[in-house]
Amino acid sequence: MDSMPSHPLTVGFDLDMTLIDSRPGIKAAYLALSAETGTPIDTDLVVSRLGPPVDDELRNWFPADAVAATADRYREIYPTHAIVPSLALPGARESVAAIRERGGRAIVVTAKHLPNAELHLAHLGIEADAVIGGLWAEAKGEALREHGADVYVGDHTGDVRGARTAGALSVAVTTGPCDAEELRAAGADVVLSSLTDFPSWLDGYAA
Repeated sequence: MDSMPSHPLTVGFDLDMTLIDSRPGIKAAYLALSAETGTPIDTDLVVSRLGPPVDDELRNWFPADAVAATADRYREIYPTHAIVPSLALPGARESVAAIRERGGRAIVVTAKHLPNAELHLAHLGIEADAVIGGLWAEAKGEALREHGADVYVGDHTGDVRGARTAGALSVAVTTGPCDAEELRAAGADVVLSSLTDFPSWLDGYAA
């Protein structure tokens, strides 16, 4: 007879470009920020490289001493502009459901400001067992370890580093800025073209 696992299967997910296509929303928020500050921002370039924290991106457009205050303002105006245009990526809801069906837990660990991450998930009806915001790359590993994550799913090499830091299996999807080759080179254990492939991968993994 199989012994029961010591804890339920716990799978962590990144948010932007893993569970949700936030490009239209983030573009709208940056356009509003650009209009308000009078600072030109190439919003197409911005949304082509999502993943790192907003402060990192703002350093490309604003003087260093203005970045912290500008990031606060971005986070403040974000709900008005970014939530409604952002959509769930194909397979996102089904992937979370597949974990739940196995008695597992799905958590979200993201670099995004926590209240804004929670707004996205609530708007799209994606229910996570825990949402942790404001963490990037290796720092994600601390939260994943704390929650006992077996697997971390993300679209960026930073997500792969987070999974490896936590000792979790790194499952990468090519729906974000990094291609399969980059993700494998960073150490991803599994590379999927999108979350539509995740439930069947999970069946094999759980077996």
